[in-house]
Amino acid sequence: MSRIPSGFIDELMARTDIVEVVNSRVPLKRAGSEFKACCPFHGEKTPSFTVSPTKQFFHCFGCGAHGTALGFLMDYEHMSFPEAVEELATLAGLEVPREAAPGADSGPDLHGTLEAAATYYREQLAHSPPARDYLSRRGVSAESITGFGIGYAPDEWDALTRRLGRDEEARRRLAAAGLVVERDSGGCYDRFRGRVMFPIRDARGRVIAFGGRIIADGEPKYLNSPETPLFHKGQELYGLYEARQALREIPRLMVVEGYMDAVGLHQAGLPWSVATLGTATTRQHLDRLFRLTDEVVFCFDGDRAGRQAAWRALETALPALREGRQVRFLFLPEGEDPDSLVGKEGADAFTGRLADSLPLSEYLLAELSRQADTGNLDGRARLAELAKPLVARVPDGVFRALLVRRIAAAVDMPEGEYGRFVASAVPPQRAAIRTARPATRAVAGRSSLVRRSIALVVHFPAVAAAVRVPEGLGGLDRPGISLLVELLEDLSGGPHITTGQLLERWRDREGGAHLHKLATAEMLTDEQGAGGELQDCLDRLAAEAIPLRQEAILAQGGRLSDDQKAELRRLHSELARIKGAKG
Repeated sequence: MSRIPSGFIDELMARTDIVEVVNSRVPLKRAGSEFKACCPFHGEKTPSFTVSPTKQFFHCFGCGAHGTALGFLMDYEHMSFPEAVEELATLAGLEVPREAAPGADSGPDLHGTLEAAATYYREQLAHSPPARDYLSRRGVSAESITGFGIGYAPDEWDALTRRLGRDEEARRRLAAAGLVVERDSGGCYDRFRGRVMFPIRDARGRVIAFGGRIIADGEPKYLNSPETPLFHKGQELYGLYEARQALREIPRLMVVEGYMDAVGLHQAGLPWSVATLGTATTRQHLDRLFRLTDEVVFCFDGDRAGRQAAWRALETALPALREGRQVRFLFLPEGEDPDSLVGKEGADAFTGRLADSLPLSEYLLAELSRQADTGNLDGRARLAELAKPLVARVPDGVFRALLVRRIAAAVDMPEGEYGRFVASAVPPQRAAIRTARPATRAVAGRSSLVRRSIALVVHFPAVAAAVRVPEGLGGLDRPGISLLVELLEDLSGGPHITTGQLLERWRDREGGAHLHKLATAEMLTDEQGAGGELQDCLDRLAAEAIPLRQEAILAQGGRLSDDQKAELRRLHSELARIKGAKG
């Protein structure tokens, strides 16, 4: 694996104008020194979305959305961080450099090999009447074949190897890409033979793996690429790239079980459909889905296997639930799959079935009620016990509180009592975090001076780079002081940067999320007054820290060393300067 050097991100942000990036997607109007528009992330009639060219930062006062040019692309275009970097680099005329992660072996570049294989499979489909007949019987249109890049792997042991594996290095790449299987005795053979081939694409549309459906007798019916450096089936979803290309806004995403289901639904005009790759839904799948939409619908057959798969999906979804996110379950008539059903009844009727889909809370309660007879006391007690560990996995918040109320009513138990019953199942680490919160609030008042200092640094980093940093700040025992000191050291002696650059420097560092939040706060000062206010805040903190540092040196006892004497003189001089400045 490789990563993007942090220095390049700094240069990229310096050469990017957030106004240009946003305005090309959301028309902006100048409002004083800033630009405004109706927020693209929530519906509104009065503009509350602002873009600051000085800070290189956007913020919506209505919904709270905020961030840098990179953050805007990630939110608006549903891009990953590397994709957003690539997009801005293209606009700036820069080539994104890569450096190897510590201890990583970069290995062969597999994208070219996989793209060549995809081209080969597409060519072979044109020369295979049985494969074309199979797709025709399944109702797959020529447009879908082209759009999804569907191909065919000839029913030969080494057709692909002969085409793309002409030397040892090429065969090594084929093996690393999961396209051939190496024999213990030497040599290799094609992994996919006699199969209709479905390319699996990443978020940028690059082929990273394949799924193959056999068209004659044989097992397995479906065969996926093995895990490779590019492909991890527990993270990828078939059809997700196509859904993002088809939809600017994604109202929901429906998870189905097969490649043909996803293709059929897309072809019917329902491009918000994706398929798992022969595996149960994982937490990584859900994280990807919820980055793109707030509603996920799981679609399963109504038979026993379908309900078992649905229950596994429910258990996986519980920790990912929070306010605004919805998970629903749609069960189809037995013997039907999404592909066949949408072909019979059409897109409108199929979409209409969503009205009958079960919200997660209702499905959970219905399934547990099948295991317990709520008509008697023992059955209700069993239902309460069965639900307890499941509800405990839901994050604290409104959804969990409502779920507690729903189950409490079902078992005829006081809501507060059932809530305490569920709380007893909370893992110890979560309970510890919950217990710690009041203490954090108790010291919040003491940290206000530090918080103000950090806020000034975030809003006016160029000003902060020019202030005089007093001695001894790092020795002060106050919440946030280490973050403040690190910020000031980060700015010291470097070129002037914007708020956007500063936030990107801290994107993946501890405290970065806190800096983003402070960047949205309203500042009742301007750049001219910020320098003096920040210097005053730092001096007041130092006036508190320096005596503590002096006491610590003197408390060591014995004869002072020359270094300790010099340190005391330096601290004394600094304290005198601060008092003199205030006097």
